[in-house]
Amino acid sequence: MRHKSLLLAMTGLAAVAMAAPAFAHHSFAMFDSTKNMTLDGTIKEFQWTNPHAWIQIVVKDAATGKDVEWSVEATSPNGLGRQGWKPSSLKPGDKASIAIHPLKDGTPGGSLVTASVNGKQVGGKPT
Repeated sequence: MRHKSLLLAMTGLAAVAMAAPAFAHHSFAMFDSTKNMTLDGTIKEFQWTNPHAWIQIVVKDAATGKDVEWSVEATSPNGLGRQGWKPSSLKPGDKASIAIHPLKDGTPGGSLVTASVNGKQVGGKPT
């Protein structure tokens, strides 16, 4: 009986230890969720990949006039699909407006809030 209890306890401990990395993956601490900004630019690429989809958008920097590529992290393709997104929702060359929570360190990237192409919101509801 004691052997079975020990085995059960060890199995439970191993399961908890293996689950820890899954929880660590879903941190959004790098994004400033208190700030919203809108990127108006041209879609370079829409990566419909797991575990998160990515949008590459080229935006003209207001200060320098130079093109800057922004990397925007979205939720999973499964989550986007439930909101009405498709792999073809954003295509290279599309003129888009993307609302994001920017990265805290100021580099050109962020977390997707909403997106629109030609004034039409992508997906049925905000991400």
